[in-house]
Amino acid sequence: MRTRLRVGLIFGGRSGEHEVSLVSARSVMDALDRSRYEVVPIGISRAGVWLVDGDPLARLEALLEQSPTEAPGPGESPARTALIPGLAGSVFPELDVVFPVLHGPFGEDGTIQGLFEMAGVAYVGAGVLASALCMDKISAKRVLQACGLPVVEFVELNRHRWQGGPEELLEQVERRLGYPCFVKPANLGSSVGISKAHDRDELGAALDLAAGYDRRLLIERAVDAREIEISVLGNDEPQASVPGEIVPCREFYDYEAKYVDDRSELLIPAPLPEALIKELRVLAIQAYRALDVAGMARVDFLLDRQSGRAFLNELNTIPGFTPISMYPKLWEASGLAYSRLLDRLIELAQERFAERQQDRVRR
Repeated sequence: MRTRLRVGLIFGGRSGEHEVSLVSARSVMDALDRSRYEVVPIGISRAGVWLVDGDPLARLEALLEQSPTEAPGPGESPARTALIPGLAGSVFPELDVVFPVLHGPFGEDGTIQGLFEMAGVAYVGAGVLASALCMDKISAKRVLQACGLPVVEFVELNRHRWQGGPEELLEQVERRLGYPCFVKPANLGSSVGISKAHDRDELGAALDLAAGYDRRLLIERAVDAREIEISVLGNDEPQASVPGEIVPCREFYDYEAKYVDDRSELLIPAPLPEALIKELRVLAIQAYRALDVAGMARVDFLLDRQSGRAFLNELNTIPGFTPISMYPKLWEASGLAYSRLLDRLIELAQERFAERQQDRVRR
């Protein structure tokens, strides 16, 4: 009889955040209490091949060193000899709970959560619908708007329309939002594919860049804002951490500022008045519930420097767990240590799984 929970830690993946996922996974693996958990590392390569045997994390880290920017091109995929490539012939142990540390598409967007649901296994984090909504920045903003929560004015486009009539769409964005504005792929994270446009030429280039990552494109009015983040933890009774502030070393908190250039500052707790802290924590919980998130999320705000108004920017349902990531750092500042945070996330996964078993028709 096993005395430790068997935790499947899944990392890597096909998204542009593959490298960040490996760093998060290494941090989580080192922090999990081995007296309580038997950790089963499960890697997914950039081509979508699942790695179970040996040391999957070390194998993916080695591949990253050999070809740090190499990724499958459009339409490329491994030979499909099984429904899940790489698992044929591998011994896949029975798991008590799955802990996905997969950032971005195919990990944070509800796709792999659907696989866990079909397999009938407990897993850390949000369910299928919440994961999909939060991954899609446009859909999330529409839900938040419908619930009366504040978001920055935005325009949505799709790649087909952009490629078919660019001049008309550029004029539309200029009329609605003006400059500067931010352009983002709707379904990506870690600031991959995001640009700030100050004129028409930059806007066109930004849309071309974003269209290389997603068919749905988001353009937002730029706000001269402080960037505030709050970590939320829980299922039906979520709790909010103290807020933190990001002071980017570049014009905005892009991928380079997050993971390459170490000059960005993280202010924890954020220097804010108590009344505003209370307001932001309430908004974070309201957004979390509006999108039906479970387990965890990092809620990102834009705080307008002129008006003092707070806007919800986005919710990340599998936030970074790297040594410099805000999600665990905010909970540490709130009195919850990193290893205990991981314990709590696993407990929440089991609680939600047990609650789902009460459904008349099992899901």
